[in-house]
Amino acid sequence: MPVATLLPFTATPNRKSASPTSFRLTEKFILLLVFSAFITLCFGAIFFLPDSSKLLSGVFFHSSAVETNTRTGPDSSDSGSAGNDERVLAKIRKDHEKALIEAKDTLQKRPDEIKQDIINAKEKVAKESVGQGGKDVNNLPFVEYQRPPGTTGHEPLDPETRERRAKVKEMMKHAWDSYRRYAWGSNELRPVSKQGHSSNLFGSIKGATIVDALDTLYIMEMFEEFDAATDWVEKNLDFNVNAEVSVFEVNIRFVGGLLSAYYLSGKEVFRRKAVELGEKLLPAFKTPTGIPWALLNLKSGIGRNWPWASGGSSILAEYGTLHLEFMHLSKLSGNPDFAQKVMNIRKVLNRLDKPQGLYPNYLNPNSGQWGQHHVSVGGLGDSFYEYLLKAWLMSDKTDEEGKKMYYEALQAIETNLMRKSSSGLTYIAEWKGGLLEHKMGHLTCFAGGMIALGADGAPSDKTGHQMEQAAEIARTCHESYARTALKLGPEAFRFDGGVEAIATRQNEKYFILRPEVIETYMYMWRFTHDPKYREWGWEAIQALEQHCKVEGGYSGIRDVYASTPNHDDVQQSFYLAETLKYLYLLFSDDDHLPFDHWVFNTEAHPLPVIKKDKTDRPNEVE
Repeated sequence: MPVATLLPFTATPNRKSASPTSFRLTEKFILLLVFSAFITLCFGAIFFLPDSSKLLSGVFFHSSAVETNTRTGPDSSDSGSAGNDERVLAKIRKDHEKALIEAKDTLQKRPDEIKQDIINAKEKVAKESVGQGGKDVNNLPFVEYQRPPGTTGHEPLDPETRERRAKVKEMMKHAWDSYRRYAWGSNELRPVSKQGHSSNLFGSIKGATIVDALDTLYIMEMFEEFDAATDWVEKNLDFNVNAEVSVFEVNIRFVGGLLSAYYLSGKEVFRRKAVELGEKLLPAFKTPTGIPWALLNLKSGIGRNWPWASGGSSILAEYGTLHLEFMHLSKLSGNPDFAQKVMNIRKVLNRLDKPQGLYPNYLNPNSGQWGQHHVSVGGLGDSFYEYLLKAWLMSDKTDEEGKKMYYEALQAIETNLMRKSSSGLTYIAEWKGGLLEHKMGHLTCFAGGMIALGADGAPSDKTGHQMEQAAEIARTCHESYARTALKLGPEAFRFDGGVEAIATRQNEKYFILRPEVIETYMYMWRFTHDPKYREWGWEAIQALEQHCKVEGGYSGIRDVYASTPNHDDVQQSFYLAETLKYLYLLFSDDDHLPFDHWVFNTEAHPLPVIKKDKTDRPNEVE
């Protein structure tokens, strides 16, 4: 029963004062009777209710002393010594006396004072729980929001560039409006059948397209759509699900998307949601080595790895693609655990021997040893290398360890994996137990942009060489598009059996709206301003419009070598997050999300550079 209900007279609405002097004689008499009965009841409880001290102390004052004592007292021991009994009884009497004094004080308070006391007590408990490792994300530390430069751009001066940029925004509007009309709240859209589509990568978390598209909407100044997406996130984005998710996919799409939306807009809901989800991902690191599981049940915290992954191994591109987001989670939450978890991954890797200086795709999280010696800069490996470079850049170039690991890995890749075809096309092959497979995936095409981004930080005698490598990879990936019937690139292409930059296997001929080739065009344009990169981007736009656009959105294609497209009926969330964003930036000026202030995560979510403090090195983890 609320304490306020013990005060029927002091709370009457027609009285301004509740002091005893305002009572009539009859009321004083009745109040005295009530109070006397209450005192009698309390003293009676001493003798008839041995545990009543806990009850009274819980109602009238907040102390853990009694609870602690009773847990270690006679009930928890079979000895039942007389000395212990006497001490417990003395403690109970003392607590009862304190309870009676506080009860008397409470009865003299007004109802509004009692309510405020309850509120203050709740706040105190909440703060203590956070201090003891609790996860109350509503008590995040104060962070002074400062919007980094270049969150939105201005119209390009060149009329043709302006027109092409507007075309990309039109494509984004068609993709978004279709999703909103046919699949709102679902993870992705089926544009042909005009219904929602959900991947098991996200468990039962909903709204992947909404979260993935937030920053693209903001960057393109589609603020009405951004506000609708924000409203959905605030009211409907729920991570309290009993389901297994991909730690990697949820991190790059959901955590990355929420962090980026926060840094662009300053809306606190995005910071709160990002930290909440980040906390739920931490149990994935509960392995003997600290190398996280690939899959995690968000409710139970139980993790496991993909059953096909080399004897239960974790995958390089998955555990190696958490660093950017987790460093920002520590910054925004005040919780160093996020940063410490990803820095520990580096410690594990640095203790291991690397075959030929290369990082195999598989690592056992229990033994801390490599699985199969399969190396790829495409699927299973790609974004690990990207995040080494970007961790250094995002740290305002203070993360020397990340820098060293990146340039050493790049040298090993050049020596062991980079090759030239007979016609002079540079490609990055895959390495399996010392043997090269002369295949390059669409995913590997991001490497042109990565190498260009890192060229400036390379030793001066290698900067020009790395820019040449980046340009050659961009050309090879463009050829993989140009040599198809639909002018869209296959999932993988080969350099053997007399073919170059062509997919020879049916299961490698599909195109699922991937961004990596466009990504490299964007970086190459920024660093060289060679107009061919914008022309190549425009070719891709025309192919997307002609072959992928349908009434209900944009669809992937099953065979890019067929003369007419066979749609796969999925509009991937990364089409809005990455492909269209990179196309838009390709036709934007360089001061829109400038590289000296922003770093893109592997899902194209821009995260700000953590600028050096004059007294601190904020990226070092103690």
